[in-house]
Amino acid sequence: MKTRCEWCLKNELYIDYHDKEWGVPLHDDQKLFEFLLLEGVQAGLSWLTVLRKRENYRKAYDDFDPVKVAVYDEAKLNELLQNEGLIRNRLKIAASVNNAKCFLEVQKEFGSFDRYIWSFVDFKPIVNYFESLSEVPAKTPLSDLISKDLKKRGFKFVGSTIVYAHMQATGMVNDHLVSCFRHAELKDKK
Repeated sequence: MKTRCEWCLKNELYIDYHDKEWGVPLHDDQKLFEFLLLEGVQAGLSWLTVLRKRENYRKAYDDFDPVKVAVYDEAKLNELLQNEGLIRNRLKIAASVNNAKCFLEVQKEFGSFDRYIWSFVDFKPIVNYFESLSEVPAKTPLSDLISKDLKKRGFKFVGSTIVYAHMQATGMVNDHLVSCFRHAELKDKK
């Protein structure tokens, strides 16, 4: 039996996410946008709640195409607010449209969001060697820096804790516990 990070053991959906996605270096702009949007939606809630609604978000948000999301109008925002498959928070929904616009601006400036966000870690994942969940931080000075830069660029719901969760999810940082089989598998991925 494989040893996994203990946070994912509660649920099969969590285990699948942990084993296949969490901590895997991600360089696809549309997927990076998906995680940015979902991490913002998750603020104040459990990640499992968001994972359970992820497919609903994919359908409602045009498969996280930032070009499409950036032009959502008031009618579309109201439609999203009525969608029971989503977390119906007006501020978070409005932020998703705002963030899509900001995302496109970053792409324009840097050539891709990937190039922008990964530059903060010199284009290679930070590998941590934590032995227990209590050692894993909720945020770091680097996530503080990225958060500050994103906010300066107009992004919303990108506090340091949300940014650090995004870094973990997209493999910018490997926070799998050293006892977890995924730590070694991902240690040398870029």
